[in-house]
Amino acid sequence: MSDKPVHLEDRTSEGARLFSPTAARNCGPIADIIAPQIKPGQCVLEIASGTGQQAMAIIDKALDIYWQPSDPDAASRASVKTYIEAAPLRLLDPLNIDVTQPNWWAALPRTYDHMFCANMIHIAPAAALHGLAKGAGELLPPGGNIWLYGPFLFGDDSAQSNLTFNDRLKQRDPAWGVRELDFVKPIFANAGLDCDRVTAMPANNHIICLKKP
Repeated sequence: MSDKPVHLEDRTSEGARLFSPTAARNCGPIADIIAPQIKPGQCVLEIASGTGQQAMAIIDKALDIYWQPSDPDAASRASVKTYIEAAPLRLLDPLNIDVTQPNWWAALPRTYDHMFCANMIHIAPAAALHGLAKGAGELLPPGGNIWLYGPFLFGDDSAQSNLTFNDRLKQRDPAWGVRELDFVKPIFANAGLDCDRVTAMPANNHIICLKKP
């Protein structure tokens, strides 16, 4: 993936633990939607975990699950590790996963019931989206979900704020951009996952649930 920054905000830190203002605002509403969909004993693979705030919010609401964080950024993985003591056994040691690498899923240490990815596909090249979909198709069992969270475009019904954000992203890197949902869905369909539901979230974000039949 690009060596450009993996986030678009100013973050603070306390030791190795990073703090994302965006994650702080979003993690509660995300957890309210995602946590009830995960059954006790299931394990979720998170792609692009960032600071670890999203993971902690979800496992705080789903106490009997396991969460496998990952991030290609070493500082982000170090931040995630600062939370492990607060959720021993349930929050697993973060993995170094770059979804643009061929067959990135082949050497993972275990199986996963679901996947989760927040605020990644718009600040990464389209190759990351394709790699994410291919990995989900390979890793998920029948009935498994991958949840994508972030801004999306919906053709003529797109929020103006997301259209403006899209322009800003493309000025920064032409390979980035807020993705049209109608662009995302066929990529996952080709990997064997169907769009199951679309949930509107605050600030014109959405959670897209894609399911393996």
